[in-house]
Amino acid sequence: MNYGMFRVAAASLKLKVGCPSYNKVEIKKAIYDAEKKGVRLLVTPELSITGYTCADLFFTKSLLNASKEALYDITEYTKDKEIVVIVGAPLPYKNAIYNCAFVLYKGAIQLAVPKQNIANYNEFYEKRWFESGKDVDEYIEDVDHFYQLSSSAVLKLTDEVTLGIELCEDLWVAKPPSSDLALGGANIIVNLSASDEYVSKARYRRDLIANQSARCICGYVYAGASVLESTTDLVFSGATVIAENGAVLAEGKRFSRNSVITIADIDCEKLNTLRQKNTSFTATDDSIEINELSASIVLSDDDGDEDEELEYGDSILNPDNDLAYRYVDPHPFVPDKKDEVRERCEEIFAIQASGLAKRLEHIGSAGCVIGISGGLDSTLALLVSVEAMKLLGKPVSNIMGITMPGFGTTDRTYTNAIELMKSLGVEIKEISIKDACIGHLKDIEHSEDIKDITYENTQARERTQILFDMANKHNRLLVGTGDLSELAMGWCTYNGDHMSMYGVNASVPKTLVRYLVEYVAFQSDEKTRAILLDILDTPVSPELLPPDENGKIAQKTEDNIGPYELHDFFLYNFVRFGFTKEKLQRLAEKAFDGVYDKKTIGKWLDVFMKRFFISQFKRSCIPDGPKVGSVSLSPRGDWRMPSDACFDDYI
Repeated sequence: MNYGMFRVAAASLKLKVGCPSYNKVEIKKAIYDAEKKGVRLLVTPELSITGYTCADLFFTKSLLNASKEALYDITEYTKDKEIVVIVGAPLPYKNAIYNCAFVLYKGAIQLAVPKQNIANYNEFYEKRWFESGKDVDEYIEDVDHFYQLSSSAVLKLTDEVTLGIELCEDLWVAKPPSSDLALGGANIIVNLSASDEYVSKARYRRDLIANQSARCICGYVYAGASVLESTTDLVFSGATVIAENGAVLAEGKRFSRNSVITIADIDCEKLNTLRQKNTSFTATDDSIEINELSASIVLSDDDGDEDEELEYGDSILNPDNDLAYRYVDPHPFVPDKKDEVRERCEEIFAIQASGLAKRLEHIGSAGCVIGISGGLDSTLALLVSVEAMKLLGKPVSNIMGITMPGFGTTDRTYTNAIELMKSLGVEIKEISIKDACIGHLKDIEHSEDIKDITYENTQARERTQILFDMANKHNRLLVGTGDLSELAMGWCTYNGDHMSMYGVNASVPKTLVRYLVEYVAFQSDEKTRAILLDILDTPVSPELLPPDENGKIAQKTEDNIGPYELHDFFLYNFVRFGFTKEKLQRLAEKAFDGVYDKKTIGKWLDVFMKRFFISQFKRSCIPDGPKVGSVSLSPRGDWRMPSDACFDDYI
């Protein structure tokens, strides 16, 4: 199984300027090394066969002849290789010279793409030597080689991978060719480049590559000319960057005096899914011609008739991909860097508070009612409510926090709930649900000794009834506390904690909830911070079963349904990209290597899939709540699913 992964490489190579006989050897070495590492597409820099800085030597017959000989030699070298290779070389044609990218596979030149935008400003003087290849579409026949020269062609490598090519300056213009190539079907764009270095340019170039990969929803493979180019006036660095949909997957060392091969596994299945979901991307460019790989050549007789059939070879092989060159984020909802975590939490917290403030203002509510359990979710909802009241210029005391001790409430959570409300200055109410639940269980003829789902849900619904009625009585809005992960797993009582008047946490996953609480904690006074940190250290539990003999939480959510970090991983990758169970399993094994074994991952993946499907009826009628991230399960927006869909083919 390849899981839609396609291994690519960007190479910046040792070279001698104006010496194709030397450069072809280095290119062959790179091909050999890349193929041994399972690379299926290797990209070399602009004019990699000659060197970019040959200047007026491009007008000499010796260089052009040596370049062509080296090109054909490299092409022959690929005959028994299972790798597509892209090299740069000048192509003299019809009284002009074109700066071209040549696509080589199985001993044949598959396509030649001329550079469209010829840089001719500041330090660049390319129009002295090269013509623009814009709108060029010709067929070149020379010796044993017959290929298309086209600025508007893409090449289909596999059922899932289509290649588009641009060269250096093409990326920097207002309308890069890659935009049209992407609309024409290319999901991997490569750029053969010779971009010199000066202060601050490297970051700008990196951002440009990442942004274009996001705009085109593609993989982008950038290979830059090495430091061994001529240094008469410029210095090059050998920049190699591989990006995917806005994220940089890999970046090579710059200023190396040896060859650098930067490798990454691009997830083309993911890219294709994102394009299918993005209706703004459905427009196609009919001017883009789609070609396929071929291992044979078409030659013509003198009369112009073809004397050989063009036989398409099999698509390039996709062996098992070990994901060795792909980082799989175990916590996709949480950024890796601390400063980015803080920035994201600040943004999400602002979205939540602004959404709640708007709703309070719109309905003319006097304030909020929230059930405070001493757990993470209700804590976050309370913090958001406090911020919303500040935005509206209303007193925090207009928030009514209600703690409702039940059969499973522990001293730790009860104390934290009371102390947090005191510290924040909200109105505190304590309403025990024990007697009401005992009476209700008696009414429905259910023994208190049977600690089943009826026993648990009786408490959840009693709490919700109290909250709704108190909200009505005091003209306040009942703020929901349930989070995205609970909605995904159905870990909520239907018409119990499942309901509210506005759910501020509805699109916040459990793995991110704790970071949001921590973010507020370190902006709070010392007393509030201490309470919040203790809440963060408390096991996640609905506390619907009695405590253990030591008075501690006995019912731990993750013991029942599995680790939330695994479920959030499955949720993100299933909802965003529609991955199969097999791919989710493989990605999780990579992401959680050394944390969970294969059997454990498989067990909880089964649980996730089944619970996700059978719980849709709960999500189909959830209250309003703000979307804060790329994954949301709102039935009015991001996720519309039949409540009775069958899960057999998904597990």
